[in-house]
Amino acid sequence: MCLMLGARPAALDGGELTPAPQPFAPQVDDPLLEPAVRAPQELTSWAEARDLVRKNSTDERSAAAAVERAQGRWRQSLGGLLPNARLSVGVQIDAINPTVTSLIGVNQSVLARGAPTSPMGSTSVNLTQSLVDVGAWKGLSAADSARESARWSQADVRRRLTQGLARSLVAVVAAERVAELNRVGLRQALERAALISRTQQLGAATQVDVVRTRQDVDVARGALIAGDEQLRRTREALGVALGIDSEVGLPANFGLEGMADEARAACKLVGWERRPDLEASRANVESARDGRKQASLGYLPTLGLTSTLFGFTTDTGFGRFATWNIAAMITVPLWEGGTREGVVTERRGIEAQAEAALEAQRRQVRLEVAQAQRQVGVAEQLATTALRARTDAAQLDTLTRRAFEVGRGSSLELVQSAAVLRQADVVLATREFELVQARLDVLMTEARCDW
Repeated sequence: MCLMLGARPAALDGGELTPAPQPFAPQVDDPLLEPAVRAPQELTSWAEARDLVRKNSTDERSAAAAVERAQGRWRQSLGGLLPNARLSVGVQIDAINPTVTSLIGVNQSVLARGAPTSPMGSTSVNLTQSLVDVGAWKGLSAADSARESARWSQADVRRRLTQGLARSLVAVVAAERVAELNRVGLRQALERAALISRTQQLGAATQVDVVRTRQDVDVARGALIAGDEQLRRTREALGVALGIDSEVGLPANFGLEGMADEARAACKLVGWERRPDLEASRANVESARDGRKQASLGYLPTLGLTSTLFGFTTDTGFGRFATWNIAAMITVPLWEGGTREGVVTERRGIEAQAEAALEAQRRQVRLEVAQAQRQVGVAEQLATTALRARTDAAQLDTLTRRAFEVGRGSSLELVQSAAVLRQADVVLATREFELVQARLDVLMTEARCDW
């Protein structure tokens, strides 16, 4: 079988040299060969993507709200140790003797300087200050540890968001590359089908050869359609990561190397033992331990200071301050029906749960870091293997086409070698992007990202 379509040696015609006709050049046209539709919105840089995540991420807002809640609980605990002042104002009247107002416990010398009005207006200012309350101080320490845990949790949310954003960006770039390779594969399959069809018209190929190449076109077209759908899905996933309800794409000149450099600048490598989620778990243990101690210290007496100033309206003059007392109070808990014991038991269980969660988290982080470090080596080996496989597939495809052109190969071998080459191109592109992602994961699994 020979595919020198239309090619023949130059001949003398009337004594003149006739040029050889041009070889057959198949012209293909298919709507799927058009470039993939661009996304309605495209990112221009890593910084823009990070700003969108910071602005729109619900996880970030939830983590910030958790920090605010922890700050509020800490302020409540502090409030129990600071002075508390309260002002009370009232009006009273004796319903039985409305013209007479009596004040119990007020010095008669005060009443002699001005009788109370009827109805009588009164005011009192009460001030209390805790002097010795060890349990309350432990409660403040527990609230402070909980606040620290919330801050570390927010830092871990930012780390995970940064890692997820990097993965989404790499996935979009990889899908864009695969979509491009699928179009190249479809074009080559169409050209091959047109060439075989022309060969069959000249009697150098059979109908079986034509059908085989058409099948190859259908396979290439199916791969292109599936690849375009995967591209849309990765764009949608990137939009979700950015808080946008539509596809988000990347320009053709978006560089992953520049993104990796900016990610390294935004995230500091701290080591897995200092990772934010582990720090948050440690702070949770401290908070639970202090909470248990607070409950146990509730059995101890407390010492406080209270002062009350009381005044009332009088017939002569605007009013009088009748009493101002200052008292120190010692409160000794005697029996609370077992409530305190129940609180201590509950807090002990919370502490045990926090310690178990910390150990489980430590094991998970250690495993995650080991897997990420190992994955770099695996990805490098897979990329090297994919490159060799692609080189072999390209060489095999070239040899198969040459054999087919000189009549020593079959259309089946031609189609199979082309399909293997297409698959090798896609696998190589995928492995290269997996290697980029693996290197980013090594950084993100031991980093703290500050926004």
